[in-house]
Amino acid sequence: MKKKYVIPCIIALLSGSCLIGVLLFLWDRYRQPDYLMASTVAPVVLEGGILQNPYSSLSVPTQITKIGEDYFLVDCYHNQILTSTSLDVPLEEWYVVTDQINWGHTIAGDGTVYLADDTENNRILIFEKADQRFYLTQSFEDIGIRPHYIVYDEEDKRFYALSSMTGELYVFYRQENSSDVFLEKILAVPELNNIYVRSFTIDNDTIYFVTTNGVIMQTRKEDMAILECWPVPAEYAGMVQLTKIQNYFYITVSTDISGNADYATIIRVRDLAQLADTPPESLYSHFTQGGTPYYISYFDGAYFLTQHCMIPGTGVWRFQATDDGLNDIQVLYP
Repeated sequence: MKKKYVIPCIIALLSGSCLIGVLLFLWDRYRQPDYLMASTVAPVVLEGGILQNPYSSLSVPTQITKIGEDYFLVDCYHNQILTSTSLDVPLEEWYVVTDQINWGHTIAGDGTVYLADDTENNRILIFEKADQRFYLTQSFEDIGIRPHYIVYDEEDKRFYALSSMTGELYVFYRQENSSDVFLEKILAVPELNNIYVRSFTIDNDTIYFVTTNGVIMQTRKEDMAILECWPVPAEYAGMVQLTKIQNYFYITVSTDISGNADYATIIRVRDLAQLADTPPESLYSHFTQGGTPYYISYFDGAYFLTQHCMIPGTGVWRFQATDDGLNDIQVLYP
């Protein structure tokens, strides 16, 4: 090559490389992330937190939780999610986040978006907060069968929503610096398909599932590979939730294996392997108003248990756990 062409060629190559570098940077910066499904934008943005709760009692409360400075109470059979900035107010002074659900069970949030399961409509609803109000802004349709439980995992900044009848976990994420929520992937445990599963518990790199056919299953969080299973006696088979509190596993139970609600209780064991041949410790007598113990949550330095039945009279309990003992047990609602 003649010398007079060398320098122009080098300049052209460098210019091309710089241009490609700039284009790759811009593509990486602005490209849409990989996802399975984008949400449906709500056709009418519904504003919640305006109307006060019209009921003086709860009808099958399933969850009480705290996200940021806001408290949330899922009033399942009243088809509403309530919110308050204080627990020390009557139920009638809580405000309605939404009444556009059908037997919803849980809500979770990261401080920017709040995801709630709309169980009987097979939907996940997304809310945002502005000026002390909650707005329904997005939804995901056809999320398995009866999505029943949703949590936000701080570790990987993901929302996990359980399809209670298909053994699937739908994994959602919020795009950085945005309120846009996407469905990233669907994890599945084929062995749980067609088995009613009311909840799961994320424990570091593993997930526990409690079934209604008398099995507790531990899977790998990454790919849902089964790591271990523990059988549960028939009288405790219709489990609701497993919660690790200090040195014990607490298990709320709705029914026996035949669906008899007379067996509703709450038990605890130190080792899940004990369940097969050693009677667990019953804690039901500590919560003396009857009903079905449901989900346990932790915030404000205390544990909270929802407990429900078909008539007014049970609601929400608050308790402490100190040195593996229960104390300061009190009825919060009604």
